[in-house]
Amino acid sequence: MTFRARRSILYMPGANERALEKAKTLDADALILDLEDSVAPDAKHDARSKVAAAVRAGGYGHRELVIRINGLDTPWGVDDLRMAADTGPHAILVPKVARPGDIVNVSRIHAGMGGAPETRMWAMMETPMAIFNVREIASVHQVARLSCLVLGTNDLLKESRALATGGRFAILPWLSVTLLAARAYGLDVIDGVYNDFRDEAGFRAECEQGRALGMDGKTLIHPGQIAVCNELFSPAPDEVDWSRKIIAAFALPENKAKGVITLEGKMVERLHLTMAERVSAIAREIARP
Repeated sequence: MTFRARRSILYMPGANERALEKAKTLDADALILDLEDSVAPDAKHDARSKVAAAVRAGGYGHRELVIRINGLDTPWGVDDLRMAADTGPHAILVPKVARPGDIVNVSRIHAGMGGAPETRMWAMMETPMAIFNVREIASVHQVARLSCLVLGTNDLLKESRALATGGRFAILPWLSVTLLAARAYGLDVIDGVYNDFRDEAGFRAECEQGRALGMDGKTLIHPGQIAVCNELFSPAPDEVDWSRKIIAAFALPENKAKGVITLEGKMVERLHLTMAERVSAIAREIARP
């Protein structure tokens, strides 16, 4: 199994050529090159061309490149998807996913356009219907090459008429049910954005909350949010050390066939080994030069 660090996921407006170039120097784990919400209708064609050129030119190093297309029910979605199939980003972020068929259709059309099978699908979870259907959406991960669910908390607040107050009290159940569905099918989950990028204390608190819920990372709207996000979503040193001890213990000849072992007075199961392998792999990736 391949694990990726997805602590900090920065939205980059596809129409902003300077921002796309600047992103090559930022310490984000992934970049969402956006053709949807951040791009005005009269700039869609230009943004598509700029994103295509950026992906083809490369130079983004370890960063995972994700293209957020417009919906296939818009005038731009099919051309966006065709461009993504031609350029081969790491993933395509599909907006307004409401039912499992939405992500399956995009995946199959992408394949029919000659898109690389290595390109993953990410699903925006930003409508009430998406939350109602999250288990079914997550369940098509193999058919749709789905690897990640991305929470669109601003849209969820708007659609539900809930208020973004009290530590996100109103939407915590939606975040939790999305996370549980994703974990049931081995998917990553990325928390929604924090809008006030000047409020570092508030942003830090929301990152800590997301980490406590089990989120893998957070979507960001400003480069100034990257450092805090990377800090709080990175495995702690003691967590990494313990994970490496678990891996080493199960690798011993006398433990290779065991489902449960005792390590430093604690019972450790195979499920802990899987968790430890993920932590160790992400720690190695974070430590890359």
